[in-house]
Amino acid sequence: MTEIVNFDSLGLAPELLKALTDSGYTTPTPIQAQAIPVALAGGDLMAGAQTGTGKTAAFALPLLQKLLPFANNGASPAKHPVRALILTPTRELAIQVEESVRAYAKHTPLRSLVVYGGVDIRTQTPHLKTGIEVLVATPGRLLDHIEQKTVQLNQVQMLVLDEADRMLDMGFMPDLKRILALLPKQRQNLMFSATFSNDIKKLADDFLTKPQLIEVARSNATNDNVTQKVYSVEQSDKEALLIQLLKAANAKQVIIFTKTKITASRLSRSLEREGLAADAIHGDKTQQERIKALDGFKAGTITALVATDVAARGLDISELPMVINYEIPSAPEDYVHRIGRTGRAGASGIAISFVSPEEEKYMVEIEKLIKRQITRETVAIEKSSTRARTSSTSSSSTSKPSAHKSASASSNQDATATKRTPFKKKNSDPWFDKPYEAVVAAHQQVTVRSSTTRKAPVAALLGGLVLNK
Repeated sequence: MTEIVNFDSLGLAPELLKALTDSGYTTPTPIQAQAIPVALAGGDLMAGAQTGTGKTAAFALPLLQKLLPFANNGASPAKHPVRALILTPTRELAIQVEESVRAYAKHTPLRSLVVYGGVDIRTQTPHLKTGIEVLVATPGRLLDHIEQKTVQLNQVQMLVLDEADRMLDMGFMPDLKRILALLPKQRQNLMFSATFSNDIKKLADDFLTKPQLIEVARSNATNDNVTQKVYSVEQSDKEALLIQLLKAANAKQVIIFTKTKITASRLSRSLEREGLAADAIHGDKTQQERIKALDGFKAGTITALVATDVAARGLDISELPMVINYEIPSAPEDYVHRIGRTGRAGASGIAISFVSPEEEKYMVEIEKLIKRQITRETVAIEKSSTRARTSSTSSSSTSKPSAHKSASASSNQDATATKRTPFKKKNSDPWFDKPYEAVVAAHQQVTVRSSTTRKAPVAALLGGLVLNK
């Protein structure tokens, strides 16, 4: 247990403390209380904590504190080189991290910027050219800027890898190696993650120098204030169960996770047809569409946000009450990150998972990871009214031929068909049934001959022939 009860005890500058007060921060979380002093001391750090416990402030505050001596109001870009680099795996996380950095640094001259893919790179270049001290970036877009020579990293003093395990899961290791090769050898490295896998430990061995390990909770643990439920349900019944639960709970905000983009788009459309305000966020959406969906969700105009695992990390929705796993993730670590979207900062939350018989094997692996077993529950599924009307209309139209009225209608149709049969043969002149004869050709031949014999005489002076008398 830590004895620190407020941020004043951490040795932060008054400008940063004022920004924390403006943001409503009162006391540091356990990860902040332990990580900030270590980072301020200048050593490398490998920190892990449950998602939603304030990891961003744990690295952003000491980073800004160490850059304060270089802060200046000069207009020249040369006076504002990139001194701190924060790498994140997703666009959403990059945006939110930079927003936090900007909020903490608002009473200082330090500048920050976020760059990510999915938008025109030319819109980011002018901001880079003005000079910034803190750059938040996704690896791919950062390499784009490096290739275009719009950013220089030769003065970077601090490197932060946020959600490092997710970077490995998304295949960013080659990009990370290229970026790290361009940084100064003498620098401070901070690695933050919600989970620690063997691959992450190998990454730490390669890029960190004698790091201090901080874990404020058991690795891969889930928050105790999140109530976890599992419903055993057939895959074909999941949509009906989802609609039933959402309407019964009258949920104001819920994130629904799927495994594929196609399922996310289809499901959001189905929810809209049921009268629920829904939208989808996944990799095929443009950055503007994703930002619009997130803003609508945060503002409350969108009730259900259907998302793939691209949004499992980086979404920071305060007091999000519910998360639903419509499909169980193949990687058990992703389950931890998904349900970590609720129950943040001490608030309570509900995490519901729909498990089909085919997905039971994934749930077993999840329970091994989190070291707890979740009781399976069942619920009577009521088909939605829209579907009931559709199926009722469909079945009634399909069942008509078997009814007595249908039988009489069928007989009437047969009688009508019988009456129409003679009508088809009204032109029954035998002449039309005779085989083809070349009568026309013979007639044409006769016509040609007769026209030849009746040729009018032409005068000899005009080249005509003399007629025999």
